[in-house]
Amino acid sequence: MKQNIKILVIEDDDSSREALLILLKSIGFTVKGCSSGQDGLGVLSGEPFDIVITDLFLPDLNGIDILSRVKESSPRTEVILVTGYGSAETAVQAMKKGAYDYITKPLNIEELRIIIDKALEKGQLVSENVYLKKQLREKYEFANIIGNSQAMQQLFSRMKRIIKTDSTVLILGESGTGKELVAKAIHFNGNRKDKPFIAVNCSAIPENLLESELFGHVKGAFTGAVKEKVGKFEAANYGTIFLDEIGTLPMHLQTKLLRVLQEQELERVGSNKQIKLDVRVVSATNVNLEEEVARGNFREDLFYRLNVIPIVIPPLRERIEDILPLTKHFLEKNCRSMQRPIMHIDKEALEALEAYPWNGNVRELENIIERIVALTEGDLITLRDLPANIVKNYVEGTPTSVTPAGIDMVAAINEIEKRMIGEALQLAGGVKARAAVMLNINRTTLVEKMRRLGITL
Repeated sequence: MKQNIKILVIEDDDSSREALLILLKSIGFTVKGCSSGQDGLGVLSGEPFDIVITDLFLPDLNGIDILSRVKESSPRTEVILVTGYGSAETAVQAMKKGAYDYITKPLNIEELRIIIDKALEKGQLVSENVYLKKQLREKYEFANIIGNSQAMQQLFSRMKRIIKTDSTVLILGESGTGKELVAKAIHFNGNRKDKPFIAVNCSAIPENLLESELFGHVKGAFTGAVKEKVGKFEAANYGTIFLDEIGTLPMHLQTKLLRVLQEQELERVGSNKQIKLDVRVVSATNVNLEEEVARGNFREDLFYRLNVIPIVIPPLRERIEDILPLTKHFLEKNCRSMQRPIMHIDKEALEALEAYPWNGNVRELENIIERIVALTEGDLITLRDLPANIVKNYVEGTPTSVTPAGIDMVAAINEIEKRMIGEALQLAGGVKARAAVMLNINRTTLVEKMRRLGITL
């Protein structure tokens, strides 16, 4: 809505100022006028404006002074200069100092309207960009990496120290542990947070294309290179490049990467021109690079270059106490996205999740919780809502034979009954009468056992 757009006009000629204010007001803008630079700055100090239109030459100040003060106090306010006396050259110099545009006298109102619309469009894009960057920073705050375990607290402590530096980081961890999430948290909480974050999965790009993807190429460098291409390193300049699955990098590209890290410059494929870089490198791998070095599959000097600050993300099976907060987080996230009430998990189902080895780590847990939210009708997750492999692992882990150390017979029998009732209900589609027939007991007996064992009726 144009009436929400505020424009300040600073013009010492009364008739010119009033005419411009009337025209802008008729278009629908909220306007205010001042006859001197000092008056204009006084108004600006008390309220915000989207656009300032100021004469380049005023009795007390010139437009350059006003431009400097506006950009210092309100960088997102756009300044349009009005100039005459053949001083377009001065106006161009002002644009280099941050003015959006200039228009010469006598004013063409249609031309001014176009300039104002473009300035507003630029301001909107800048605002959206600031908002999106704020959203990214909030998304990748440390608080959004879930983990109460001692291992994760040590990880957070190291990350907080790392963000104060520009050191090269190597993130080590099994597949699914959240290596890219950690890399983004380091970037978006560090000094380069307003610069690009470029992620490259080295194992997902064909070997014959990987060099061009990383370092770019010039036109005609190879068959199919019909135009020049900016590589990922150049795209990440002044920001961070994240090299995931770095252990899969071919040997000849390891050599080129080492040179880039050492010299902080690169050559595009097919060119001998050096391009200077200022890029933070964060890499990640799920393989043991030291073993790969010993086998001759990875350059030792590159390993040391990448491994300046190592970060080890522990697998989920080594931090069982994080399964509950992670489960709650994924339940809330998926329930919101599927627009259903927040679901909860009962004690037995949680025990089954905690007993499972989680070879796919946090990613596997997240996928399973999403599936459960999508397929479960009730708001309480029980053992029978979990995938069969998790239930089987849990049941088989319950001791059912007597050992010299003894056994809790009542607990063991209860677990067997729970498992059998759960399996019967699953096969019967939740119909108790049908499940009772399968178990060769009365329906009333089944209901009694379910109540005694804490199984949801």
